[in-house]
Amino acid sequence: MAKSTVRYVCSACGAVSLKYQGRCFECQSWGTLVETHSEEPDAKTRKKRPSGAAPEVQNLDDALPEGFQRTLTGIGELDRVLGGGLMEASAILVGGEPGIGKSTLMIQLVPRLTDKKVLYVAGEESPNQIRQRAQRLSIKAPNLRLVSEVALERILDAIANEQPELVIVDSIQTVYSSDYQSSAGTITQIRECAASLIRAAKEENFILMIIGHITKEGSLAGPKALEHMVDTVVQFEGEGYQRYRIVRSVKNRFGPTNEIGVFRMEEDGLKEVSNPSEFFISDRRTDVPGAAVLAGIEGSRALLVEVQALVARTGYSMPQRISTGFDLKRIAIILAVLEKRLQFQTAGQDVFVKIAGGLKLVEPAADLAIAAAVASGLQDTPCNPAAACCGEIGLSGELRAISDGERRIREAVHLGFKSIVLPESNTRELKASIKKLPIRIHGCRTLHEALEAMGV
Repeated sequence: MAKSTVRYVCSACGAVSLKYQGRCFECQSWGTLVETHSEEPDAKTRKKRPSGAAPEVQNLDDALPEGFQRTLTGIGELDRVLGGGLMEASAILVGGEPGIGKSTLMIQLVPRLTDKKVLYVAGEESPNQIRQRAQRLSIKAPNLRLVSEVALERILDAIANEQPELVIVDSIQTVYSSDYQSSAGTITQIRECAASLIRAAKEENFILMIIGHITKEGSLAGPKALEHMVDTVVQFEGEGYQRYRIVRSVKNRFGPTNEIGVFRMEEDGLKEVSNPSEFFISDRRTDVPGAAVLAGIEGSRALLVEVQALVARTGYSMPQRISTGFDLKRIAIILAVLEKRLQFQTAGQDVFVKIAGGLKLVEPAADLAIAAAVASGLQDTPCNPAAACCGEIGLSGELRAISDGERRIREAVHLGFKSIVLPESNTRELKASIKKLPIRIHGCRTLHEALEAMGV
């Protein structure tokens, strides 16, 4: 019988420690070590070799088998996030807050795949509960088979008996294998159960979609190795109480990463938002200081997003710096540049930054919009309401070149903006068709020039 040994595994990086520590020795994260029971095989089991014939070796130039191609889901925003549809024999991990719409999106997917047999493995709900939810969403799917099971071995038996083309597991945290003594939801169970399901998907050529929970920090629960094992990681962003849902591809072996899809939650399920730029800037006020419009890029899509900043005199010895949707360390750098290079006094001010719509910005081109919003709040002067901006800020106050400048300009024109502020290096080799567009293009070399062009 296998011998159980206690190990402490970091949920952030997967490092293993023999004793508990408050801080991971590998990634230096605090409070991420989780107690697990790892089963070490005995001497007889360790010496055994895998049975069967030698594996088949193939050439790269061999022709693909017939039918091995992408499958469109019929949900345009989801197809965009996945890079053009579902790839055969792929494993997709879907994560998000409780109640944000993961299971709803999965069940809405089924009726559009009428030519595929779908097996829904429910670990959290009974089949009758799923039927009731389908009735509420007005979904009829004769191709959907339901099984309420959490034991891995029985799930694999159901897959072997049904021979489905798509398997949905809801959720991986409820699945356990009897080969391991630890309870369901532990790092060992999640890792080994997911590995077995992914191996079955590759061998039997079906699409596997795994629903996963997230931690309070917003990362996917379980070992980091889980994200490495799957082909695609799709994550819901925002809060469950918001009307709009943003779905982002965090990892994709078959398409672009950081691609986003926008949905609106209605009584009858998730509805696609065809023009998300209008959603992100629809409720903005143009006469209030502390707001700027970013011409951003998310994946392959150009978006206009409102960036808001509230600056107020602090009542504490140490000013507050609070951000929603943007990295707090980058905000600290931008504030330091504003104070050192442009003499804006931010030392005695509380600064609150928010990205409207629940979007999380990671691209460097968002720096200029953050700086413009903060400077507008400090000066108590609204930015030019007809101007959008984008650009990376260097520590000496210069604007650095960004990617996809022409697509940002076209999106600003599409939404009716009259001017756009860009780094000067992005305006040197613009196409003639871009220069003819009804928009004034400001090429700026420094942050000071950019803020003047924004009317701050």
